[in-house]
Amino acid sequence: MKLSCQSSLIHYGNFLFKYRNIVFPLVLVVLLFGFRPLPLSDNTSYSLGTSMLGFFISAMGEGIRVAVIGLAYIKRGGLNKRVHADTLVQEGIFAHCRNPLYLGNLLILFGLFLIHNNPWVYFLGLGFFLTAYTAIVMAEEAYLEAKFGADYQSYCRRVNRWLPRLRGLGKTLGSMQFNWRRVIAKDYASAYSWMVLALLIMGYKALLFPLTEQAALWLKELGILFILLTTVFIIARYLKKSGCLAEKKG
Repeated sequence: MKLSCQSSLIHYGNFLFKYRNIVFPLVLVVLLFGFRPLPLSDNTSYSLGTSMLGFFISAMGEGIRVAVIGLAYIKRGGLNKRVHADTLVQEGIFAHCRNPLYLGNLLILFGLFLIHNNPWVYFLGLGFFLTAYTAIVMAEEAYLEAKFGADYQSYCRRVNRWLPRLRGLGKTLGSMQFNWRRVIAKDYASAYSWMVLALLIMGYKALLFPLTEQAALWLKELGILFILLTTVFIIARYLKKSGCLAEKKG
């Protein structure tokens, strides 16, 4: 029974790995805009404190992604939309957590759910994405163990699947050259997407309630932030397309 359940999760993980760029955004949009966002209390049209806390948690997740990509990047898209790895990456943040990119993603998602603040979104969203990432990780682990054998088993014994090991993290960060070009080129679109989504949820919450002068000012500020983010996005995209962010060889 246990093996059957594990096999089913691995198949599910392989399916999600292949179609996650379609399934994940679709599920997220349905959750965040299909359910009514709720304020922290009935006395305000928006909850600035909760929104800022949610944004901070999402920013922590983005920070993890930045550290991973900037230090020891691992190809995230697989090969032909299937799980694939040429080498077993154990450097950088991967020396402290086996799935730091997915951990970062989950923090980003939880932050967005906190901004939205609907109990159904917490329940359905966390249930779906925790199960989805667990299945994908199981599929990847099955592939990596089959390909790298004892080396991967030894790596698993040293490094946690999810909970980062903080010991030696400072040394890791200081011992490797950080690649900002790669961070911008690889992650500018993802960072822009979740930040804009956060702004849209905040704006959506404000529009659902009587438009007070304070709420109108808040909407104006959100609009300015959206313009700034979009400007940075366009600049980053131009730099990538022009080759300015190409990694230097040798």
